[in-house]
Amino acid sequence: MIVRSAVLLMLLGVAVAAYAYLGYPALLKLLAWLRPRPPLAREPAEWPRVTITIPAYNEERAIAATLDALLATDYPADRRQVLVVSDASTDRTDEIVRAYADRGVELLRMPVRGGKTAAENAAREHLKGDIVVNTDASVRVAPDALKPLIARFADPEVGVASGRDVSVAQLDRDLNLGESGYVGYEMWVRDLETRVGSIVGASGCFYAIRRPLHMTLFPAALSRDFACALIAREQGYRAVSVSEAVCFVPRIQSLRQEYRRKVRTLTRGLETLWFKRGLLNPARYGLFAWMLASHKLVRWLAPWGLALVGLGWLILAGALHSGLLLGVFLLPLLLAGGGWWWPEDRQAPRIVALPAYIVSGIVAALDAWLRAFRGEMNPVWEPTRRSAAVPR
Repeated sequence: MIVRSAVLLMLLGVAVAAYAYLGYPALLKLLAWLRPRPPLAREPAEWPRVTITIPAYNEERAIAATLDALLATDYPADRRQVLVVSDASTDRTDEIVRAYADRGVELLRMPVRGGKTAAENAAREHLKGDIVVNTDASVRVAPDALKPLIARFADPEVGVASGRDVSVAQLDRDLNLGESGYVGYEMWVRDLETRVGSIVGASGCFYAIRRPLHMTLFPAALSRDFACALIAREQGYRAVSVSEAVCFVPRIQSLRQEYRRKVRTLTRGLETLWFKRGLLNPARYGLFAWMLASHKLVRWLAPWGLALVGLGWLILAGALHSGLLLGVFLLPLLLAGGGWWWPEDRQAPRIVALPAYIVSGIVAALDAWLRAFRGEMNPVWEPTRRSAAVPR
């Protein structure tokens, strides 16, 4: 009886995780295959006016290079507004941004720190563009990325267009081996969702949205980049992923920083999904409700499934008095522990880097769920300090 219960626990856990990461993409692939490929987006006769917003908190090390990259993008300068929203920065961020005033960069300073979403809410009164492009101070937008992103709005059904994250190392360094593979997987799933209908969340690093949709006041403690696709669907629009709109995102060097980022992101994501839970109703939102539940809710439940696998494995090892099964369970944990405590200034070998990334991600998700159940809100963020995002 004990052995049977342990096996059932493991099968249930495997089923949840397998559906989230394998079954759902496989079904998307099938649906995409059954649908004709959409026509390529064409450049408009006149490019719409855009506003690029950059929330920033103490980004003196990165903001100049970010602004240089944005000002160098291939887009008509007279159709582009660049607005930096300083979240009450205490370093030289504001001073550096003001030095770009003669190049058309505007600065909006928050009197008190309120967090990224609060900064985006405050920027609404200063927007001049028909399309609002949101990006981060720690990333680099490719020179030819803006036009493909904006061109998608020639389709009147598109309300949100999300860029393609490309994880890069700090010049010749390659410290976080796990993050790069996951980012590529996520972009692949978004491409499939675009083919089927709509993505269920945009890249917070680089996405564009129609101004009327962006003008929606949104709770400061929640995640606007996740919610923008949900808001678009509520208003009858699609959200799409644009593979040509590349944004270079530097990999996080510290696994502990990545853990804190995951906890913060998942907690805000769970709170945002609860706030927009009506979109999970298939009777009203059909295919989108299934995609939202599969991509977000089931994936966020997958760590609990893996925890069930671990629990079942331990029960089975105890019931069979098997030291081998216990060793198989403990080995990845020991390797993950080695990766967790590996010196941050040295590259960890793959044999410990990958287990550490996977195990820390599972624990971070469980941590986020517990925080969400406790009602913890995280409106104010401490930006994850990434290495310089300069692709070679």
